[in-house]
Amino acid sequence: MSPASSNLTPQSDTPLHTVLVVEDEVLVRMVIADYLRECGYRVYETVNASEALAVLQSPEVSIDIVFSDVQTPGDMDGFRLARWVRANKPGVQVVLTSGVERSAEIASTLCEAGPLLKKPYPPQDVVDRIRQLVAKAKRS
Repeated sequence: MSPASSNLTPQSDTPLHTVLVVEDEVLVRMVIADYLRECGYRVYETVNASEALAVLQSPEVSIDIVFSDVQTPGDMDGFRLARWVRANKPGVQVVLTSGVERSAEIASTLCEAGPLLKKPYPPQDVVDRIRQLVAKAKRS
């Protein structure tokens, strides 16, 4: 899917930062993406890690934060996506989320702000985590 697709169009005029939401459950993705937009973020949405890679590799798009479910359909899960981001996009922060509790230990090694957010999560927790990442990046 190309960044020009309708579900990848940024919605905010003056974004704080750009967040890539990777979530295959459409209602979950819509709720968090809409909430992030309301909070002033530019948001791109993808269904899986393959689509996320296309956005991350697009020269027209600059992503600050990847917010991804651990379990995504396709060849690459959220952990592999996070590893790819760390290896290829060092300035991009990663937040992982999962409904599977054992995922937290693995996520703690891949996410700059510690373990993942457990599903179901309140949307404000996502914004708080993003703010932590931004503040930490500014101090570095």
